[in-house]
Amino acid sequence: MATVDDVHRIAASLPGVEVDEGTAGNPIYTVRRKSFVFFRNPRPDAVDPVTGERYDDVICLWTETLEDKQALVEDPSTPFFTTPHFDGYRAVLVRASRLHEIDVDELAEVVTDAWLARAPKRMAAAWLAEHPPKG
Repeated sequence: MATVDDVHRIAASLPGVEVDEGTAGNPIYTVRRKSFVFFRNPRPDAVDPVTGERYDDVICLWTETLEDKQALVEDPSTPFFTTPHFDGYRAVLVRASRLHEIDVDELAEVVTDAWLARAPKRMAAAWLAEHPPKG
């Protein structure tokens, strides 16, 4: 079962990563000034359907393609979702409170893919050469 601590640990372990601070002190993981994982402030586009309260635990992760995004969002076995605010953007959302629905290996794959989607090509290629995909 994955946790928010795993998100921090995995994102921070990748090459060239810096942690910036968002407007509410929320962490934003960047590689060469491009965000790949960030913790969102509560926004009107992500709310509890029953209470209308804004979610305060949404994490945004970049994907390589819109098809990758759709695969994550449409897979009923994962907690990933999107909102109209992210239409046309290669990013998925997940609530920290639902990370337990995936295992740490799956989270590591999604976070690493987010980094690969935003890292400079040479940096990503060097990392992939040292970490070939598992069969």
